[in-house]
Amino acid sequence: MKRIKIGGEFAASDIALGCFRIHTLSVKEADILIRTALEQGIDFFDHADIYGEGRSEELFAEAVGMKPDLREKIILQSKCGIRAASYDFSKEHILRAVDGSLKRLKTEYLDVLLLHRPDTLMEPEEVAETFHLLHSGGKVRYFGVSNHNPMQMELLSRYLDRKLIINQLQFGIMNTGMIDAGLNVNMKNDCAVDRDGSVLDYCRLKDITIQAWSPFQYGFFDGVYLDCDKFPELNRRLDKLAAEKEVPKEAVVVAWIARHPAKIQTIAGTTNPLRLANLCQAAKIELTREEWYDIYLSAGNLLP
Repeated sequence: MKRIKIGGEFAASDIALGCFRIHTLSVKEADILIRTALEQGIDFFDHADIYGEGRSEELFAEAVGMKPDLREKIILQSKCGIRAASYDFSKEHILRAVDGSLKRLKTEYLDVLLLHRPDTLMEPEEVAETFHLLHSGGKVRYFGVSNHNPMQMELLSRYLDRKLIINQLQFGIMNTGMIDAGLNVNMKNDCAVDRDGSVLDYCRLKDITIQAWSPFQYGFFDGVYLDCDKFPELNRRLDKLAAEKEVPKEAVVVAWIARHPAKIQTIAGTTNPLRLANLCQAAKIELTREEWYDIYLSAGNLLP
């Protein structure tokens, strides 16, 4: 397993296990999945208070048996801020959400807390005060955001006494908006539209680690593109590279993400231990520049 520096602060596996769907498993199944992750070298686990309405965090702790020796070997991240039909970055909600996650995960601290989706009613001074309380109280070590653009991060950072280290964004071979705009500068085509404020370049400039969520999905949870007959050219190219490099095609996808110099961390949301082990084989290969662009083009993208 390859390791990267998260936000310039600490080292972690470049693949994290996303725990969105863990609540659908039995305790035994969850234990096998998590043990597989640990055996493969994954030490980063991504949660959110809304995953399974909290059940994913509970089941994770129940499956691994949150003992002190294990806790110090893993990195736990959770997210908060999404409520029914609204978003909430108020001090009261964040503090309550963190306490809930700590209780469910059976731990005294989170390594990382992310604000899940932008709250347009956010008071940045209030969030800064809340982060300070959580850090000084030993409940959260580092902070970040999810699905935020550069100006939203700038606004928040103006008041913080510590840097944001992560921005979790949807990214994968079939979700390349943050790359497309940068490749189509000064063009009038659709790909030239900058929909995220050059978030990729901003995060690189600020040493903020991008975490790629739903890397195997196309659209917004429209489905998985691997072995999908909607994308024959892409799958043919992935199959060919997988055969040449003697790894599963899932590993080629992760290697494609890892090849970018932004050092993006892949969030693998699978609940299948075999698939998890397959995609972890990305550590065995490194794509050439030509192979990377070939995959990008086979997904239906065009270069100007």
